[in-house]
Amino acid sequence: MALLGIKHAVTRIAGRRDHHAAAQYADPGLVRGYIAAYESGRATRYFQSRLHVVEAALRPVSGALLDVGCGPGMLVRHLLDTRPGDFRITACDRSAAMIEAVAERTEPGEVELAVARIEDMPFPEGRFDVVVAMGVLEYSAARPAVAELARVVRPGGLAVLSMLNPASPYRIVEWFLYWPLLRLLGRLERLAGVPASRRHTVPRSGIRALTAGQLRRTLRRAGFEITDVVYYDTTPLVPPLDKVLRRWRREWRGHLERTISRGARRWQGTGYLMTARRAGKRSAPALRTVSTAGAPPA
Repeated sequence: MALLGIKHAVTRIAGRRDHHAAAQYADPGLVRGYIAAYESGRATRYFQSRLHVVEAALRPVSGALLDVGCGPGMLVRHLLDTRPGDFRITACDRSAAMIEAVAERTEPGEVELAVARIEDMPFPEGRFDVVVAMGVLEYSAARPAVAELARVVRPGGLAVLSMLNPASPYRIVEWFLYWPLLRLLGRLERLAGVPASRRHTVPRSGIRALTAGQLRRTLRRAGFEITDVVYYDTTPLVPPLDKVLRRWRREWRGHLERTISRGARRWQGTGYLMTARRAGKRSAPALRTVSTAGAPPA
């Protein structure tokens, strides 16, 4: 009976996480805010640093590419503009509002679009040369999601996965101190009669981030061989100091290579990128190598 109760509790918690994750970008207004955050806002450095490392990971490859958890298509639009003809892109997201945003940012027929969860995608086995899961595993059931990525990428194909870094000082302070304090402040403001529009609040996100070791083991169990791990958006700042100081410090925009690390500063990365190859003999021709002459260093 006790075991059954634990299973029911776990199921309820997973259901709440899934609800919070799905609710975040069901509203088109929130989608527009996500797009704007890439250019201006507290999360801009994070988004730009992540895009920098993803771009570097994709530099040597081309072919059929799946961007799952594509959001409003920021990576899709970037690849169409900077690598025209190199990829046959499929964009997939569980949010119909996000897929509608991708359609608005692309030409008809330029990208294949699909509304689906990463844990259950409507694609045949081994269809893609490259799969990108950028900012989606934190909101998913990681083990079935990675197994599904292994199913749809061909043997020898590349997987590019990003993950929030739960071991970074930034995330520890944000999740276990800053956000709880803001929620407590909001409850006190409600008791004091402060209008809802003026109260402090942090919506429940459904985030469940894995450490690099946990993600590495999950990938290996699914049949992937890890090829690289790089930490991005490295910073010694923690909330809310980052919000204050970054109003004046903007030099990172011209030096995104300084926001990443594979070495001593990796513990400061608020997120990390892991690349892996699906094990097994290649069942399709080798990926065409794209020239990196003149490309900026990663």
